[in-house]
Amino acid sequence: MLAAILGIVIALLLAALVIYIVGRLGLGLTVDSFTSAIIAAAVIAVVSGIINWLLGLLGITIGGGWLGAIIALIIAAVVLLLSDRFVKGMKVNGFVGAIVAAIAIGIVTWFASWLVGLFGL
Repeated sequence: MLAAILGIVIALLLAALVIYIVGRLGLGLTVDSFTSAIIAAAVIAVVSGIINWLLGLLGITIGGGWLGAIIALIIAAVVLLLSDRFVKGMKVNGFVGAIVAAIAIGIVTWFASWLVGLFGL
């Protein structure tokens, strides 16, 4: 139980760090502070979970390949746009900004996961 809670906290902090970095790069997303990034990460996780759950209820699954990646990217952009409404201190610059931010978040997350994997963590 404690390991699961610790895993959630670490994942939330890593997601917040990614959002903060992407916000500082000026890629369609701005975040005022690290606290706003933590709140944004939590809201994005909840909204994304709800959207994926609703899609699952409708029998819609995201497959692999290019089509699955494009659908996942569009869902991530929509989640960013929805999260913009709930998080004070976070601003998404339209749908194109949300797509660019979603791509940047995906790349930074992949890179961070790759680095963590190098150290066997």
